Amino acid sequence: MSGTGQLTFSFDHRPALSGEDFLVSDCNRDAVAWLDRWPDWPAPALVIYGPAGCGKSHLLQVFSSRAGARSLNGAKNEEAALACIDSSAAAYTADDADTEFGEETLLHIYNAVAATGGQILLTSSKAPKIWNPDLRDLSSRLLGAPACAIGRPDDTVIKGVLVKLFSDRQLSIDGTVIDFMVPRIERSLDAARDLVDRIDRAALARRREITLPFVRGILTEL
Repeated sequence: MSGTGQLTFSFDHRPALSGEDFLVSDCNRDAVAWLDRWPDWPAPALVIYGPAGCGKSHLLQVFSSRAGARSLNGAKNEEAALACIDSSAAAYTADDADTEFGEETLLHIYNAVAATGGQILLTSSKAPKIWNPDLRDLSSRLLGAPACAIGRPDDTVIKGVLVKLFSDRQLSIDGTVIDFMVPRIERSLDAARDLVDRIDRAALARRREITLPFVRGILTEL
């Protein structure tokens, strides 16, 4: 990143959506490497795609924080989105670009960003080559942009996320409890959040410590 060095993603236990709480592993390493190259991208856009719960939106927020990128998701229509694009910003983001934006709107956004010399990070559930948009101009632009997949969170990511989620709640959990949970939950960041919330609420309601037998009981209930 120009003037600020690389996007260094070291993991700790802070709740802020910043680079410091994004855990890099094999499932997302290539995507992080592409963001690390910004603004040295070969096209005005970069597409990061993967299944729900894999961390795309979180990584987009990391990029927004570091690059000062403007989100176009809040714009209610094409005119509002285009009004956000000018030469004062170098980077933009569009989350769920394959579902949240119409084809014409996305094409105009792409062209407007390119015209100002900016770049845009797009996230989607599927690779651009299988979006199959009706607009040929949009298809050619998407296929000309680099695209990188994020896989479902692996054990390393799930473990780190669980540790962080408990830590965010000021809960110190024994490592054996975390190790027990990792292979028994869905490979999804949302699932990890939901489970930690359920465990925390149950522990408060029952006035119990979060121990291995307690967590085993909660998972059995589920």
